[in-house]
Amino acid sequence: MRELTRGAEGGPVVPDDRADQHYFDRTFERAAVKILPGEFFVSRDKMLVTVLGSCVAACILDGEAGLGGMNHFMLPDASGDVIGRSARYGAFAMEVLINELIKSGARRHALRAKVFGGGRVMSLLGHSQVGERNAQFVLDYLSREGIPVLAQDLLDVHARKVYFFPQGGRVLMKKLARTDLHTLARREQAYREKLVHEDASGDIELFT
Repeated sequence: MRELTRGAEGGPVVPDDRADQHYFDRTFERAAVKILPGEFFVSRDKMLVTVLGSCVAACILDGEAGLGGMNHFMLPDASGDVIGRSARYGAFAMEVLINELIKSGARRHALRAKVFGGGRVMSLLGHSQVGERNAQFVLDYLSREGIPVLAQDLLDVHARKVYFFPQGGRVLMKKLARTDLHTLARREQAYREKLVHEDASGDIELFT
């Protein structure tokens, strides 16, 4: 995680993990933001794009407000005393996105979600249960928070490329060929190892 910073107007501490890879997508002819592992972004008009293996992404939107955001996260390894922290980290990643949406004008009661990822990609590196844990976590979290899941594509053995259009809430998803997975698996392995040695510091309150 990057350095924690104080939210606007004395709000809760949030991580400085907003995605910063902005580009112009020539296929869709629009401005876009690439979301990497551990990042999130909230927008009204920019297309949000990520590639998922064992990680999951939650696309959360307020359709009437024309506002949405995406995160991309993984739970740390569930070995030893990391089990409790992994749940805490997942909740932290979700709360940061939801808080940012509400600060940007979304209404808590109007939030809806579409979730993707949790593929058995880490099995290439011997961590076959990571995707299942990530997928179950995001569904459990959204259920507890009362945020309806409008669409999902989870588990299986595929990596996924996800395109989220926040203003209308549309999502396009492409499943990637197995031949493309080794680089992605190595990237997620490095991310997982980083999480094991870090903590989701600075508990935050969820806006209501």
